[in-house]
Amino acid sequence: MNDEKSGRLAKGQLIDLEVDSAGYQGLAVARLDGLVVFVKNGVPGDRVRARVTGRKRNYVETVVEEIIRESKHRVTPECRYFGICGGCAWQNMDYSQQLIFKGRQVQEIFEHLGGWESQEIRPTLPAPEPYYYRNKMEFTFKARRWLTPEEIQSQEEVSKDFALGLHVPKRWDKVLDLDVCYLQSRGSVEIVNLVRSISLKQGWSAYDSRKHTGYLRNLVIRTGHHTRETMVNLVTTRSKPDRMKLLTEALRRASPQVTTVVNSINPSRSPVSSGTEEIICYGQGTILERIGRLTFKIGPDTFFQPNTAQAERLYAVVRDFARLQGNETLYDLYSGIGPLSLFLADQVKKVVAVENQKAATRDAVRNAVLNGVDNCVFHCGDVQDGLNQGFVREQGRPDVLVADPPRVGMHKDVCRALLALAPERIVYVSCNPTTQVRDLKILCQQYDIDAVQPVDMFPQTYHIENVVALRRRSADQLPTGNTSPIL
Repeated sequence: MNDEKSGRLAKGQLIDLEVDSAGYQGLAVARLDGLVVFVKNGVPGDRVRARVTGRKRNYVETVVEEIIRESKHRVTPECRYFGICGGCAWQNMDYSQQLIFKGRQVQEIFEHLGGWESQEIRPTLPAPEPYYYRNKMEFTFKARRWLTPEEIQSQEEVSKDFALGLHVPKRWDKVLDLDVCYLQSRGSVEIVNLVRSISLKQGWSAYDSRKHTGYLRNLVIRTGHHTRETMVNLVTTRSKPDRMKLLTEALRRASPQVTTVVNSINPSRSPVSSGTEEIICYGQGTILERIGRLTFKIGPDTFFQPNTAQAERLYAVVRDFARLQGNETLYDLYSGIGPLSLFLADQVKKVVAVENQKAATRDAVRNAVLNGVDNCVFHCGDVQDGLNQGFVREQGRPDVLVADPPRVGMHKDVCRALLALAPERIVYVSCNPTTQVRDLKILCQQYDIDAVQPVDMFPQTYHIENVVALRRRSADQLPTGNTSPIL
């Protein structure tokens, strides 16, 4: 039936819709005779006239052409690039409503994918700063520029062979040239515009991914939220010392907040904003950042929570969910450079951290020394392979376990290993509630969900972090055969 209905709607056709909710990837949702219609740039409560842009098997994609009646939750976006740039999906929605819809997303995932219809989901924890909250932004240079509708209609000539900004959604080959952004730190926009100005004046070429030519690839800016130390990392296809000297001197004159300048060399076709070589042009090549009482040293490629202020609140949720007494052995899986390990270290007897990247593990050890923490063991190895009998005999069985895996979640073998480890409490942090719920269905063979806390790490976007507290059931409540560890 849905196939027939979607088939009646031709691409380019205008349809009137009542937008009733927010859904997948920040798109608003309407329904037309029972058919799901995704509405780009819509806000729940709007009545809109939308143009059909695509038809799929079970839904239709549209974009707003005219707002017939505005939702009470609609606000004027701060950024003039909203609707073109893919950085913000919900900047046209009141922030309090963003929080509500993010919580509803988590609720629906737990109900529809997990089967937990009665599970209480706590109100989404708001971010202290809904704008200018990111401590890191990656901008891309491109030899092909995406033009805004205003630029297309303008009589002024616009160069199309140079851009510094962000990719528009679903277009890897073109970049929107940005001179303002409300997600990055306030001082970063000045750096972006200065680097663009110098690059154009000097005639430095932007990278052309199709021809594999050009010099400039990425501009990565990292700023310590508390320290205000700022790193400028220019990613290029090759080393040009004279160019970097000119740029470094200009940055130092114009931007006193810049404490280090790095040139990362990426000669490959890979679009990553890291390099095979890192050349320090000024400063230490690192910046310092603080979370609570802790100080962290951050390099060009270090993974660190992009929202420092909200990371502090996230880690506080983890601490509260762990219910630490001071005498526990705590495992921290997917530990990165050790922020959670170090944050919790003074509340346990011992922390055993597991991370598969050598550079991150090395940085974690350095951060432990920097903060005078001596009860953490940092193990470099794959989590899936590392949780074996020998490892547990050497380090001790965990009383409490914290896991913060990447978006793909945990491998099913890791989930089974956690069942065998049998810690009394597990705190599962996830940036993808869908894979989190998949893993929880395995863990809940032996555990009950104590609490679910969504945390808004990325205001103005549809992304949501979620923290779940698990408590192991008593032996008499476990299914036969699940009471004895297999490790």
